[in-house]
Amino acid sequence: MLNSALPATCDVLVVGAGPAGSACAQRLAEQGSDVLLVDQHDFPRDKVCGDGLIPDSHAALRALGVADEVAALATPVSCVRCVSPRGGQVDVPGTLSVLPRKVLDHVLVRAAQRAGARLFTPWRFEAPLLASDRVCGARFKRGDEWAEVRARWVVLATGAVPQALQAAGLCERHTPSGVALRGYVHNPSMVGRITQLQMMWHPRLRGGYGWIFPAPGDLFNIGAGLTGSHIQQRSGKGQMRPSNLRQMFDAFCEVYPPAGELMKTGSLQGAIKGAPLRCGLRGGRWSRPGMLATGEAAGSTYAFTGEGIGKAMETGMLAAAVLAPGSAGSVDKDDTVVRGRYEASLRELKPRFDLYETASRVNHHPWLADLVVWRASRSPRIRNRLSGMLEETQNPGRLFTLQGMTKLMFE
Repeated sequence: MLNSALPATCDVLVVGAGPAGSACAQRLAEQGSDVLLVDQHDFPRDKVCGDGLIPDSHAALRALGVADEVAALATPVSCVRCVSPRGGQVDVPGTLSVLPRKVLDHVLVRAAQRAGARLFTPWRFEAPLLASDRVCGARFKRGDEWAEVRARWVVLATGAVPQALQAAGLCERHTPSGVALRGYVHNPSMVGRITQLQMMWHPRLRGGYGWIFPAPGDLFNIGAGLTGSHIQQRSGKGQMRPSNLRQMFDAFCEVYPPAGELMKTGSLQGAIKGAPLRCGLRGGRWSRPGMLATGEAAGSTYAFTGEGIGKAMETGMLAAAVLAPGSAGSVDKDDTVVRGRYEASLRELKPRFDLYETASRVNHHPWLADLVVWRASRSPRIRNRLSGMLEETQNPGRLFTLQGMTKLMFE
């Protein structure tokens, strides 16, 4: 949606209309706030992602009232198939589906508009407006046009790229936590043969994993992700570890026959694209006076799986909860109250992210995948624990500690 001019003022200015920004804008608009939602792209627009919706995503979609709309568009999936280096596999059941972000994000932004949020595109965030040291709005650019919007609060939901975080004064780590590469392949002959979210670990994919997810329209999302991709320096800068993501993608197609067949017999739709990931609720400040960061701008992606859609929506709704009129920390309340409540809500989530950091060691030590898959394929109890990880009822770190490995070996 292209609007000719940005309004001069609003209650809450949400910068970025992905899952986090749209969820935040919808919740605030539903509760009576004047919300402006600004994005640098027109919708519908593409977004590099694995497109998998796991249980936390479905819970957030239900909370936003769009679960049925998404279900009508998505490909339902019954399990995650974990494939180990030696070819062992185990299917982990869960509430799962696949929907390209081009479609999903459009659903979410339309829901925000229906709630009363005003969407303006394509305006790029350039810098915050300041009154003393407090953010009081933002400056945007579109082509040769410049515009300023003043707001009581600004929510930054600009994703993993560091430029907006740097401009907003919230960036603590310029490099990402990980990187991923994905493409879409049209292959009707593979429909019915790949019906799971398939993930594979292998020594040639050390540091990450490969995936194939079945999408609507006889499409498959195929990709490779690398976690812990950058070496961090004290200065906040960093450099990528010696790894070539395209070579990793090609290696996945070589070591995993379904991936090779999918690429060989299918038709690649568009280019294979890459994107950064920000994980573990780290790498940036969560707030400053007048501004809250949410979604991947706050590091809302899980390190182990690279999944971030559900937690992006969840953190967006947490931001809305402290800014909503009538809440203990609303748009009219003191910065300290609002920021304190918001940061406390993220700290409550942080231990879960830390456990996924622990679990991500399997990406760097693929032999762990052999052990876990081997034991899970023989133990319904361990499969239930893996399913509990998906449903967030089980601690993912317990499987990958020394104690957890010992239990796997000898229970």
